[in-house]
Amino acid sequence: MDIKAIAMGLAFALMWSSAFTSARVIVEYAPPLTALALRFLVSGLLGVGIAWALGQSARLSRKQWLGVVIFGVCQNALYLGLNFVAMQTIPASLAAIIASTMPLLVALAGWIVFGNRVRPLGIVGLVAGLVGVVLIMGARLQGGVDIYGLVLCLVGVISLTIATLAVLGASSGGNVLMIVGLQMLVGSAILWVPALTLEVWDITWNWQLVAAFVYTTLVPGLAATWVWFMLVGRIGAVKASTFHFLNPFLGVAIAAALLGEVIGVLDVLGVAIIAGGILAVQLSKQ
Repeated sequence: MDIKAIAMGLAFALMWSSAFTSARVIVEYAPPLTALALRFLVSGLLGVGIAWALGQSARLSRKQWLGVVIFGVCQNALYLGLNFVAMQTIPASLAAIIASTMPLLVALAGWIVFGNRVRPLGIVGLVAGLVGVVLIMGARLQGGVDIYGLVLCLVGVISLTIATLAVLGASSGGNVLMIVGLQMLVGSAILWVPALTLEVWDITWNWQLVAAFVYTTLVPGLAATWVWFMLVGRIGAVKASTFHFLNPFLGVAIAAALLGEVIGVLDVLGVAIIAGGILAVQLSKQ
Protein backbone atom coordinates (compact mmCIF):
# COMPACT_ATOMS: atom_id res chain seq x y z
CA MET A 1 0.00 0.00 0.00
CA ASP A 2 1.62 3.26 -1.14
CA ILE A 3 1.45 6.77 0.34
CA LYS A 4 -1.27 7.88 -2.08
CA ALA A 5 -3.49 4.96 -1.12
CA ILE A 6 -2.98 5.71 2.58
CA ALA A 7 -3.88 9.37 2.04
CA MET A 8 -6.99 8.35 0.09
CA GLY A 9 -8.01 5.92 2.83
CA LEU A 10 -7.59 8.49 5.59
CA ALA A 11 -9.52 11.09 3.59
CA PHE A 12 -12.35 8.63 2.96
CA ALA A 13 -12.57 7.65 6.63
CA LEU A 14 -12.77 11.29 7.73
CA MET A 15 -15.37 12.24 5.12
CA TRP A 16 -17.48 9.12 5.68
CA SER A 17 -17.46 9.56 9.46
CA SER A 18 -18.47 13.21 9.28
CA ALA A 19 -21.62 12.38 7.31
CA PHE A 20 -23.52 11.33 10.43
CA THR A 21 -23.04 14.69 12.12
CA SER A 22 -24.09 16.70 9.06
CA ALA A 23 -27.07 14.38 8.52
CA ARG A 24 -28.17 14.90 12.13
CA VAL A 25 -28.22 18.65 11.49
CA ILE A 26 -30.25 18.23 8.28
CA VAL A 27 -33.00 16.09 9.82
CA GLU A 28 -33.34 18.63 12.62
CA TYR A 29 -34.69 21.19 10.16
CA ALA A 30 -36.02 19.26 7.12
CA PRO A 31 -37.94 16.07 6.23
CA PRO A 32 -35.28 13.32 6.09
CA LEU A 33 -36.29 11.45 2.93
CA THR A 34 -37.04 14.60 0.96
CA ALA A 35 -33.69 16.12 1.94
CA LEU A 36 -31.84 12.91 1.05
CA ALA A 37 -33.62 12.49 -2.29
CA LEU A 38 -32.74 16.09 -3.19
CA ARG A 39 -29.15 15.59 -2.07
CA PHE A 40 -28.74 12.53 -4.29
CA LEU A 41 -30.36 14.32 -7.22
CA VAL A 42 -27.89 17.22 -6.93
CA SER A 43 -24.88 14.96 -6.28
CA GLY A 44 -25.84 12.60 -9.08
CA LEU A 45 -26.29 15.34 -11.66
CA LEU A 46 -22.98 16.91 -10.61
CA GLY A 47 -21.19 13.58 -10.79
CA VAL A 48 -22.61 12.66 -14.20
CA GLY A 49 -21.94 16.18 -15.53
CA ILE A 50 -18.32 16.22 -14.38
CA ALA A 51 -17.78 12.68 -15.66
CA TRP A 52 -19.21 13.63 -19.06
CA ALA A 53 -16.95 16.70 -19.18
CA LEU A 54 -13.96 14.44 -18.44
CA GLY A 55 -14.88 12.21 -21.36
CA GLN A 56 -16.35 9.34 -19.36
CA SER A 57 -19.22 7.36 -20.85
CA ALA A 58 -22.46 5.88 -19.53
CA ARG A 59 -21.87 2.84 -21.71
CA LEU A 60 -21.22 0.43 -18.90
CA SER A 61 -20.84 -3.30 -18.88
CA ARG A 62 -23.66 -5.49 -17.60
CA LYS A 63 -21.65 -6.16 -14.44
CA GLN A 64 -21.16 -2.44 -13.88
CA TRP A 65 -24.86 -1.65 -14.36
CA LEU A 66 -25.75 -4.40 -11.89
CA GLY A 67 -23.35 -2.88 -9.39
CA VAL A 68 -24.78 0.60 -9.99
CA VAL A 69 -28.34 -0.58 -9.32
CA ILE A 70 -27.47 -2.66 -6.25
CA PHE A 71 -25.28 0.09 -4.80
CA GLY A 72 -27.90 2.75 -5.53
CA VAL A 73 -30.70 0.75 -3.95
CA CYS A 74 -28.90 -0.80 -0.98
CA GLN A 75 -26.55 2.00 0.07
CA ASN A 76 -28.26 5.17 -1.05
CA ALA A 77 -31.95 4.37 -0.81
CA LEU A 78 -32.06 1.79 2.00
CA TYR A 79 -28.99 2.37 4.18
CA LEU A 80 -28.91 6.16 4.06
CA GLY A 81 -32.68 6.50 3.86
CA LEU A 82 -33.15 4.43 7.01
CA ASN A 83 -30.32 6.25 8.77
CA PHE A 84 -31.72 9.69 7.97
CA VAL A 85 -35.11 8.69 9.38
CA ALA A 86 -33.49 7.06 12.42
CA MET A 87 -31.40 10.12 13.26
CA GLN A 88 -34.54 12.07 14.01
CA THR A 89 -34.62 10.15 17.29
CA ILE A 90 -31.14 8.71 17.94
CA PRO A 91 -27.72 10.40 18.31
CA ALA A 92 -25.38 10.70 15.35
CA SER A 93 -22.65 8.94 17.33
CA LEU A 94 -24.79 5.80 17.77
CA ALA A 95 -25.67 5.73 14.06
CA ALA A 96 -21.96 6.04 13.22
CA ILE A 97 -21.04 3.19 15.57
CA ILE A 98 -23.66 0.86 14.09
CA ALA A 99 -22.67 1.69 10.52
CA SER A 100 -19.00 1.14 11.34
CA THR A 101 -19.69 -2.57 12.01
CA MET A 102 -20.16 -3.08 8.27
CA PRO A 103 -16.68 -4.61 7.68
CA LEU A 104 -17.44 -7.17 10.38
CA LEU A 105 -20.73 -8.05 8.71
CA VAL A 106 -18.99 -8.33 5.32
CA ALA A 107 -16.48 -10.78 6.80
CA LEU A 108 -19.26 -12.70 8.54
CA ALA A 109 -21.30 -12.90 5.33
CA GLY A 110 -18.24 -14.11 3.43
CA TRP A 111 -17.70 -16.81 6.02
CA ILE A 112 -21.29 -18.03 6.38
CA VAL A 113 -22.81 -17.36 2.95
CA PHE A 114 -19.86 -17.72 0.58
CA GLY A 115 -17.78 -20.19 2.56
CA ASN A 116 -14.68 -17.99 2.71
CA ARG A 117 -11.99 -19.27 5.02
CA VAL A 118 -11.55 -17.13 8.13
CA ARG A 119 -8.24 -17.31 9.96
CA PRO A 120 -8.02 -17.38 13.77
CA LEU A 121 -7.19 -13.66 13.90
CA GLY A 122 -10.32 -12.94 11.88
CA ILE A 123 -12.46 -15.01 14.24
CA VAL A 124 -11.01 -13.11 17.20
CA GLY A 125 -11.88 -9.87 15.42
CA LEU A 126 -15.47 -10.95 14.79
CA VAL A 127 -15.93 -11.94 18.42
CA ALA A 128 -14.35 -8.68 19.60
CA GLY A 129 -16.65 -6.69 17.34
CA LEU A 130 -19.68 -8.48 18.74
CA VAL A 131 -18.53 -7.77 22.31
CA GLY A 132 -18.06 -4.10 21.51
CA VAL A 133 -21.53 -3.82 19.98
CA VAL A 134 -23.11 -5.55 22.98
CA LEU A 135 -21.35 -3.16 25.38
CA ILE A 136 -22.56 -0.08 23.54
CA MET A 137 -26.08 -1.35 22.94
CA GLY A 138 -26.45 -2.38 26.58
CA ALA A 139 -25.38 1.05 27.76
CA ARG A 140 -27.61 2.87 25.27
CA LEU A 141 -30.66 0.70 26.01
CA GLN A 142 -30.29 1.42 29.70
CA GLY A 143 -30.06 5.09 28.81
CA GLY A 144 -33.41 4.95 27.02
CA VAL A 145 -32.39 4.99 23.33
CA ASP A 146 -35.26 4.95 20.82
CA ILE A 147 -35.77 1.31 19.77
CA TYR A 148 -37.43 2.18 16.46
CA GLY A 149 -34.49 4.32 15.37
CA LEU A 150 -32.05 1.64 16.53
CA VAL A 151 -33.79 -1.04 14.44
CA LEU A 152 -33.76 1.21 11.37
CA CYS A 153 -29.98 1.66 11.73
CA LEU A 154 -29.47 -2.10 12.08
CA VAL A 155 -31.48 -2.83 8.93
CA GLY A 156 -29.56 -0.04 7.21
CA VAL A 157 -26.13 -1.49 8.00
CA ILE A 158 -27.23 -4.86 6.59
CA SER A 159 -28.17 -3.07 3.37
CA LEU A 160 -24.78 -1.33 3.40
CA THR A 161 -23.12 -4.74 3.73
CA ILE A 162 -24.88 -5.96 0.59
CA ALA A 163 -23.86 -2.78 -1.24
CA THR A 164 -20.22 -3.27 -0.21
CA LEU A 165 -20.20 -6.83 -1.53
CA ALA A 166 -21.37 -5.43 -4.88
CA VAL A 167 -18.98 -2.46 -5.10
CA LEU A 168 -16.07 -4.35 -6.66
CA GLY A 169 -18.14 -5.27 -9.70
CA ALA A 170 -19.18 -1.67 -10.13
CA SER A 171 -15.70 -0.19 -9.77
CA SER A 172 -13.95 -2.35 -12.36
CA GLY A 173 -13.80 -1.27 -15.99
CA GLY A 174 -13.34 2.51 -15.71
CA ASN A 175 -15.88 5.37 -15.83
CA VAL A 176 -15.72 5.58 -12.04
CA LEU A 177 -17.15 9.08 -11.59
CA MET A 178 -19.97 8.32 -14.04
CA ILE A 179 -20.80 5.22 -12.00
CA VAL A 180 -20.81 7.27 -8.79
CA GLY A 181 -23.22 9.79 -10.30
CA LEU A 182 -25.52 7.14 -11.75
CA GLN A 183 -25.84 5.17 -8.52
CA MET A 184 -26.80 8.40 -6.73
CA LEU A 185 -29.50 9.08 -9.31
CA VAL A 186 -30.81 5.55 -8.74
CA GLY A 187 -31.04 6.25 -5.01
CA SER A 188 -32.75 9.60 -5.62
CA ALA A 189 -35.37 8.09 -7.94
CA ILE A 190 -36.30 5.47 -5.36
CA LEU A 191 -36.37 7.87 -2.40
CA TRP A 192 -38.68 10.39 -4.09
CA VAL A 193 -41.53 7.86 -3.91
CA PRO A 194 -41.75 7.62 -0.07
CA ALA A 195 -40.64 11.25 0.29
CA LEU A 196 -43.55 12.61 -1.75
CA THR A 197 -45.99 10.06 -0.35
CA LEU A 198 -45.21 10.12 3.35
CA GLU A 199 -43.60 13.47 4.16
CA VAL A 200 -44.86 17.03 4.43
CA TRP A 201 -42.74 19.84 2.93
CA ASP A 202 -41.94 21.47 6.27
CA ILE A 203 -38.49 23.08 6.26
CA THR A 204 -36.92 25.49 8.75
CA TRP A 205 -34.52 27.52 6.64
CA ASN A 206 -31.33 28.67 8.36
CA TRP A 207 -27.59 28.73 7.72
CA GLN A 208 -27.04 25.48 9.63
CA LEU A 209 -29.36 23.58 7.29
CA VAL A 210 -27.86 25.11 4.15
CA ALA A 211 -24.28 24.51 5.29
CA ALA A 212 -24.99 20.91 6.33
CA PHE A 213 -26.83 20.16 3.07
CA VAL A 214 -24.09 21.61 0.86
CA TYR A 215 -21.38 19.82 2.85
CA THR A 216 -23.23 16.49 2.85
CA THR A 217 -23.93 16.73 -0.87
CA LEU A 218 -20.38 17.54 -1.95
CA VAL A 219 -18.11 15.89 0.62
CA PRO A 220 -19.55 12.65 2.11
CA GLY A 221 -21.93 12.32 -0.83
CA LEU A 222 -19.84 12.90 -3.94
CA ALA A 223 -16.19 13.14 -2.90
CA ALA A 224 -16.14 10.27 -0.37
CA THR A 225 -17.94 7.88 -2.72
CA TRP A 226 -15.58 8.73 -5.58
CA VAL A 227 -12.52 8.30 -3.33
CA TRP A 228 -13.86 4.94 -2.12
CA PHE A 229 -14.36 3.62 -5.65
CA MET A 230 -10.90 4.82 -6.65
CA LEU A 231 -9.36 3.29 -3.54
CA VAL A 232 -11.01 -0.07 -4.16
CA GLY A 233 -9.83 0.02 -7.75
CA ARG A 234 -6.28 0.90 -6.61
CA ILE A 235 -5.66 -1.56 -3.79
CA GLY A 236 -8.70 -3.89 -3.75
CA ALA A 237 -11.74 -4.10 -1.49
CA VAL A 238 -9.99 -6.08 1.26
CA LYS A 239 -7.15 -3.62 1.85
CA ALA A 240 -9.43 -0.61 1.33
CA SER A 241 -11.81 -1.86 4.01
CA THR A 242 -8.98 -1.71 6.56
CA PHE A 243 -9.56 2.04 6.83
CA HIS A 244 -13.03 1.39 8.23
CA PHE A 245 -11.44 0.67 11.60
CA LEU A 246 -11.04 4.46 11.96
CA ASN A 247 -14.74 5.16 11.48
CA PRO A 248 -15.98 4.33 15.01
CA PHE A 249 -13.44 6.73 16.56
CA LEU A 250 -13.95 9.50 14.01
CA GLY A 251 -17.73 9.25 13.93
CA VAL A 252 -18.04 9.52 17.71
CA ALA A 253 -15.38 12.23 18.00
CA ILE A 254 -16.93 14.46 15.33
CA ALA A 255 -20.44 14.12 16.80
CA ALA A 256 -19.13 14.96 20.27
CA ALA A 257 -17.10 17.94 19.04
CA LEU A 258 -19.70 19.55 16.78
CA LEU A 259 -23.02 18.47 18.30
CA GLY A 260 -22.00 18.19 21.93
CA GLU A 261 -23.23 14.60 22.21
CA VAL A 262 -22.33 12.95 25.51
CA ILE A 263 -20.08 9.91 25.20
CA GLY A 264 -19.99 7.45 28.10
CA VAL A 265 -17.16 5.22 29.33
CA LEU A 266 -18.80 2.10 27.87
CA ASP A 267 -19.18 3.90 24.54
CA VAL A 268 -15.45 4.62 24.44
CA LEU A 269 -14.58 1.06 25.46
CA GLY A 270 -17.01 -0.42 22.95
CA VAL A 271 -15.73 1.77 20.13
CA ALA A 272 -12.14 0.76 20.88
CA ILE A 273 -13.07 -2.94 20.87
CA ILE A 274 -15.06 -2.63 17.62
CA ALA A 275 -12.20 -0.77 15.94
CA GLY A 276 -9.74 -3.43 17.09
CA GLY A 277 -12.08 -6.16 15.81
CA ILE A 278 -12.39 -4.49 12.40
CA LEU A 279 -8.61 -4.13 12.13
CA ALA A 280 -8.07 -7.77 13.16
CA VAL A 281 -10.57 -9.02 10.58
CA GLN A 282 -8.99 -7.00 7.77
CA LEU A 283 -5.42 -7.94 8.73
CA SER A 284 -6.39 -11.61 8.80
CA LYS A 285 -7.31 -11.36 5.09
CA GLN A 286 -3.93 -9.98 4.01
